[in-house]
Amino acid sequence: MKAIIFREFKSFFGSTIGYFVISVFLLLNGLFLWVIDGDYNILNSGYNDLTPFFKFSPWVLLLLIPAVTMRSFSDEKRLGTMELLVTKPLTLSSIVWGKFFGAMLLIAIAILPTVLYVFILNSYSLSGNTIDLGSTIGSFVGLFFLAAAYTGIGMFCSTRSENQIVCFLIAVLLCLLFYFGWDQLAQLTKMPWISRLGMQDHFESLSKGVIDTRDLIYFASMVYLWIATTVYSLKKQRK
Repeated sequence: MKAIIFREFKSFFGSTIGYFVISVFLLLNGLFLWVIDGDYNILNSGYNDLTPFFKFSPWVLLLLIPAVTMRSFSDEKRLGTMELLVTKPLTLSSIVWGKFFGAMLLIAIAILPTVLYVFILNSYSLSGNTIDLGSTIGSFVGLFFLAAAYTGIGMFCSTRSENQIVCFLIAVLLCLLFYFGWDQLAQLTKMPWISRLGMQDHFESLSKGVIDTRDLIYFASMVYLWIATTVYSLKKQRK
């Protein structure tokens, strides 16, 4: 599996996609959080709080992660290298997990520099308060697990077509549905419990600073479900 992880990771930086994802993620967050006036501007809020970052980032990742994963299997099929890949002494499951972890490694590198925001806010000491490290750590944990769930969805979508644009659009729609759709359905039906089916509810729960195992199990289950669905989809296509 290590060979697949590093093969996938190197492929991101062998093209522009790796540099593009990291640059866009950091640039958009930097502009909206520190430069552009608006609801997400931290300095204008007057509080030592990274809440605007954790509200904005899921929407950025919702677009960037499908851009990362859209090529995972669609490109292999288009180039005819899928047959060569499955002849390696690895199970199909190991190949899928290897590609998943390769994509997650890129996402982790994109998110890691944003930890500097914690030190920047502490140096400003806005409102005379120090940053709430508990909720901040919980939010970073939640963001990482949310990115993992997005990646799992994107991996599955990349098996559905050789056209990367089609894979990208399907992934964006599914990520939007599972992050935002259940919450909207709960409001429309006046049944709050439905929101627990969505990723937004569990992400916001972790953002409160309490690492609840139920939230971790939810995200782990989401990742496993989509990876298992990806493996099943590939097996069906090989028959």
